[in-house]
Amino acid sequence: MVANEQGWLVENSPSLLLVLDEQLICRGMAMSWRQRLDPSLAEKVSIPATELFDFNSEPQLLAQFEALGRDGVPITNIAVGLLFADRVLPARIGAWRAIPAGEKEACIVVAATDVSMYEDAVKELERLKSEHTIILESAGEGVYGLDAQGKITFGNAATVSILGWRLEEVIGHPAHGVHHHSHADGSVYPREECPIYAALTDGEVHRIDDEVFWHADGSAIPVEYTSTPILKDGKPNGAVVIFRDISERKKLEAERTAAFEQVVELKEQLELERDYLRDEINLSANFGEIIGDSPALKRTMIQIDAVATTPANVLVLGESGTGKEMVARAIHSRSDRADNPLVKVNCASIPKDLFESEFFGHVKGAFTGAHRDRVGRLQLAAGGTLFLDEVGEIPLSQQGKLLRALQEHEFEKVGDEQTIKVDVRIVAATNRDLTAEVKAGRFREDLFYRLSVFPIEVPNLRDRLEDVGPLALHFLETICRDFGRDVLQLSQQQLATLKAHHWPGNIRELKNVIERAVISSSGSRLRLDLAIPDLKSKETIEKAPDTASVVDLEYLTDQQFREMEKSNFLTVLNQTDWRVWGDGGAAELLGLKASTFTYRMKQFGLKKDS
Repeated sequence: MVANEQGWLVENSPSLLLVLDEQLICRGMAMSWRQRLDPSLAEKVSIPATELFDFNSEPQLLAQFEALGRDGVPITNIAVGLLFADRVLPARIGAWRAIPAGEKEACIVVAATDVSMYEDAVKELERLKSEHTIILESAGEGVYGLDAQGKITFGNAATVSILGWRLEEVIGHPAHGVHHHSHADGSVYPREECPIYAALTDGEVHRIDDEVFWHADGSAIPVEYTSTPILKDGKPNGAVVIFRDISERKKLEAERTAAFEQVVELKEQLELERDYLRDEINLSANFGEIIGDSPALKRTMIQIDAVATTPANVLVLGESGTGKEMVARAIHSRSDRADNPLVKVNCASIPKDLFESEFFGHVKGAFTGAHRDRVGRLQLAAGGTLFLDEVGEIPLSQQGKLLRALQEHEFEKVGDEQTIKVDVRIVAATNRDLTAEVKAGRFREDLFYRLSVFPIEVPNLRDRLEDVGPLALHFLETICRDFGRDVLQLSQQQLATLKAHHWPGNIRELKNVIERAVISSSGSRLRLDLAIPDLKSKETIEKAPDTASVVDLEYLTDQQFREMEKSNFLTVLNQTDWRVWGDGGAAELLGLKASTFTYRMKQFGLKKDS
């Protein structure tokens, strides 16, 4: 609200001036102010005062502006921050209400003064004051001065006491060579890297809290220090260094660390247990559930349901890759122990010498390398289920100790005499013939009978070919999602090919084949021929079209086609926020009449909440 006749006076002022209306909206501003604003803000004609002043630095300022606009109470010499593009500029402002000639409405004129240089000078003066005052006030800390060349000009009594100086021997000598020439490990500390000397070149205050100064007797003194430049005509002309011997603090920190050592170890132990349990309880992306509806799998599920609610130990048998771990998880999740941990032990991966420690835990110092107490897997699984994967790999020499723990429900940590009671259910799994292992003397018969109270045989994938399709579709969906790709289509011909495969690697092999197929595919067509080496390649089929049968051609069933069309409709509806009619509507995007699109929506049963 600047009158046209006087507006140029404000805009061309070299001082920081602006004019606000009674709603605290800027209506006129000096170019010297506008040029320092953020470009996007400077382009605006009307700018709220809240975007120009840092009211947080002076909370009462906004109220004073409002009182000025309401009652005419002027503002004088108030500190505030100005919101410029590169920083918040400290300033002091004055403001008064005026009515421009020919105007009816009053305006607020604001004049600001940049006090950043003044405040910096005040801070320097407060830090430095005078050499004699600093020395007196810092009598308990070491204080010494440097000239512009980094030579020592003075030192206080604390400096002499801490560093063993004789002032007459060090005055006029470069300070770096006297006491800061090396790091704590004795390596050379170049002067160019020294923060003390940096203050002489960049004119900034440098604070360091973990270095050493060297005593006159050659010992290292842990210190923290501040190197403050002395400015003359705006340029560094020396520095004042204030330092403190922190040897006692270092000693107290070490004692405190030692005092809380057991607490720290326990915290680390609990974090490890937390991470382990989190990893074990969360189902992997490969097997989110037991998938399939074949008679062989149904028999297995009946066995799972029958034994899950009992306390009986279970031995899960089956070839590698059949999903024995999923069976163990299903048993645990259906049991009354489901709220407690399921802890997995891969017996094949445990070194013989560490078996006891892994299963039963150990106390600090029990053997070389036992730097802290460790909780064993049996104790971790207390109240829950312990899954012994590859149980046939347990060394014969260790089987007796495990048998005793399972029979007595108690054990001792390695190196400890205290007996720990545990309530743990055992689910074991193996792809070995344990009966043959018992006869061969490689597996204890009593342990075998302790584990195999209720054996469950997990069928091979080749014995449940009806489940190949659901499993393949499940893997295809999850792998595409994990890879960030649209879900690829699995044709009937490809499904028939998968069912015809022998699957020696069972479900794990099927998952790997689908993953390779997704990686090998581009566009929307799944390249299964590149995932299974013995499949005919696409090129071979194309070279002999006259001999190819209808079965060799890929196609979609009517149901698959309708599901694909329904998915396409749902995609375009979500994209248009369920707007069917008009420009940019779903019907237009698909090239259909709106009435036709609406009719098909009803056929597909699509509603906005579907």
